[in-house]
Amino acid sequence: MRATKFFCFFMLIALSAAKAQSPAPIIVQAASSTTARSTTSAAVPVADSIPEAIQLLEKIKAANDEVLAKQKAALERLDELQQAADELRIFSKRG
Repeated sequence: MRATKFFCFFMLIALSAAKAQSPAPIIVQAASSTTARSTTSAAVPVADSIPEAIQLLEKIKAANDEVLAKQKAALERLDELQQAADELRIFSKRG
């Protein structure tokens, strides 16, 4: 019995000591202007002329319009589901 109590006490002390240690700090290098340019140029295609830039913006706008249309349809569906759930709650209270 004494050995069990001693073992439990020892384990509590060991666990509290393990939690008290802080993790090693993570050091992140600051982004320089050359690093920022190289990462953004890889993500977004660069247009060399104004007409190319306009075409690129029109493509991006079309893609955004598609996403917005999908989101609008999803919101309408969620509204329908919400109304159906409300009706179900009303009918379940009546019965």
